[in-house]
Amino acid sequence: MRILICEDSVLLREGLVRLLEHGGHTVVAALPDTSELERTVEAKDPELCILDVRLPPTFTDEGILAALELRRTRPRLPVLVLSQYVEERYASELIAAQGGAFGYLLKDRVADVGEFIDSVQRIAEGATVLDPEVVAQLLTRRSRDDRMRALTERERTVLAALAEGRSNQAIAALLFLSEASVEKHITSIFQKLGLEQDEGGNRRVLAAIAHFESRGPTGATSSEPQHPQTGASS
Repeated sequence: MRILICEDSVLLREGLVRLLEHGGHTVVAALPDTSELERTVEAKDPELCILDVRLPPTFTDEGILAALELRRTRPRLPVLVLSQYVEERYASELIAAQGGAFGYLLKDRVADVGEFIDSVQRIAEGATVLDPEVVAQLLTRRSRDDRMRALTERERTVLAALAEGRSNQAIAALLFLSEASVEKHITSIFQKLGLEQDEGGNRRVLAAIAHFESRGPTGATSSEPQHPQTGASS
């Protein structure tokens, strides 16, 4: 796979290059900021873009704005955003935006090489992959919604795993359930959330989370690491 990286940290940027190339991929460009991103994407035609949320010159939202623009102008181009901390507002903006496959992961996930490479592959193949901590915060923040309160603890766990882009088979293995039980939980989730059941289960969950986010006040971004417990790992 042809991958473009946009990351200001030299150490992480070079680490990503080596990690991805070791995994059999080709890094067509590794940029320190977004100044040449559009031109480079046009020239190199990558199959996946990896961007940091905070990039020069202001280190605020350059990366997320670039990701949103890529999702708007190149909806078929998968985008993976890396963030130091859980920044709920940025994750919500990506979820609500129109576009193709994308991922939002904490940089700590890169340390688990196998899981990170697997996430990259799944995003490239069309999945939406959200960091478990991001999913946990979005679900917790909207737990006051009557529909969310209607979910059982097990259904919340299944929903969190589904929103991470996991297949029914993967959820069953993760939670030690049968696939039939997982399908039953998912059907119940969509009924309680008022969503029609079709083949786009992952998209529907993301749409639901985006809807809940739009109903509530926009929270401030996190300024320090947060480590909420997520049912997806129980």
